[in-house]
Amino acid sequence: MPEGTKGRSPQNVKTAAPETQKMMGAENINRRRHIMAVRGINKVILVGRLGKDPEVRYIPNGGAVANLQVATSETWRDKQTGEMREQTEWHRVVLFGKLAEVAGEYLRKGVQVYIEGQLRTRSWEDNGITRYVTEILVKTTGTMQMLGRAAGAQTQPEEGQQFSAQPQPEPQSEAGTKKGGAKTKGRGRKAAQPEPQLQPPEGDDYGFSDDIPF
Repeated sequence: MPEGTKGRSPQNVKTAAPETQKMMGAENINRRRHIMAVRGINKVILVGRLGKDPEVRYIPNGGAVANLQVATSETWRDKQTGEMREQTEWHRVVLFGKLAEVAGEYLRKGVQVYIEGQLRTRSWEDNGITRYVTEILVKTTGTMQMLGRAAGAQTQPEEGQQFSAQPQPEPQSEAGTKKGGAKTKGRGRKAAQPEPQLQPPEGDDYGFSDDIPF
């Protein structure tokens, strides 16, 4: 019998395992919290309405960039007067690649959207004055979902349809998925390569105006 178990009853040896598992579980949780605290998380979720139609342009490498002005509002009742108060915040949202093209085709002023992205603050010089702006970038890991139908758009996606910047895999043909299928003679067609993901240009102002549509 190992030295660590001398003098212990079988019941004591068995009951030690769950306690050890609890300690290991707590250590794993603390480790994950430590990693999150060190690396940090930069994620923003917005549900709001567009203040104007998207501005879409194409940068030199051929990728599309779209700028959205999204408004979020909150209301509350004034305790002193009893009147309802409302406060609106405007957010600059920048989409890239396919999401930018989708936004230009489907989104219109007044439509409600769901956005997942990350914050980024940039600066520039304006007549010797350093100015700053904070934007929400929707890159390859971001999401844009239209929550309502936009009036005036030529074509309409289904309400609530979600658009992701991640490329979707192409479905395989039925013949290719069947087991024991005959092999094709000669060289087959090359598999479709995933479309390269457009990254936001560093230090670029994306060529959009700073006007907020009040």
